[in-house]
Amino acid sequence: ARDIWARAGVLVNELARPALFLNLPVREAESDRWLPGEPAYASLRLLLRLPPLWNVADRKIHVCENPNLLAIAADSLGAGCAPLVCTDGMPAAAQRSLLSQLAHAGARLCYHGDFDWPGLRIGNFVMRDHGAEPWRFGAIDYLAAVRTQSNMTHPLGGKAVEACWDGALTAAMEGHRVAIAEEAVAESLLEDLDIARSR
Repeated sequence: ARDIWARAGVLVNELARPALFLNLPVREAESDRWLPGEPAYASLRLLLRLPPLWNVADRKIHVCENPNLLAIAADSLGAGCAPLVCTDGMPAAAQRSLLSQLAHAGARLCYHGDFDWPGLRIGNFVMRDHGAEPWRFGAIDYLAAVRTQSNMTHPLGGKAVEACWDGALTAAMEGHRVAIAEEAVAESLLEDLDIARSR
């Protein structure tokens, strides 16, 4: 409900749960706003009162679920990491505002999350509400992780969630009944985030 109030000009808990990101490009006039290679936060207050001039038209912006993955990317790649945004679980008002701003600025959002039911629920939200595409977040990716990261799985509990982007993913997860945290597949995600490798 906070983003509804925000659109009406009323900011509720405007400093709670700021949006976390790494290396988001802005126009040259704002290039010193955040340090390259260092994780940064933007509050709902900042995003709505002083919206950054995002320079993301036709650029792929990766979106992850967990702050730990963003920290791993910052430690491993620093300024050489492709732009990355973290939803920190289900996006709150600041995260939703940031994703909306990026999408409206022409970014192509690509989402990855935990291979568990809450992760799929968050994926459904980000893809439906912000037009994101899956990023290594399909049945093929899950099955590969089950094979290669078997020591990093844990039991999958709770009610199944249908993945709106890949129904086979839900079926695969129901079949194997194991959950896989996003950090367990960090190595493959870092391959995509490594700017030097993608050139």
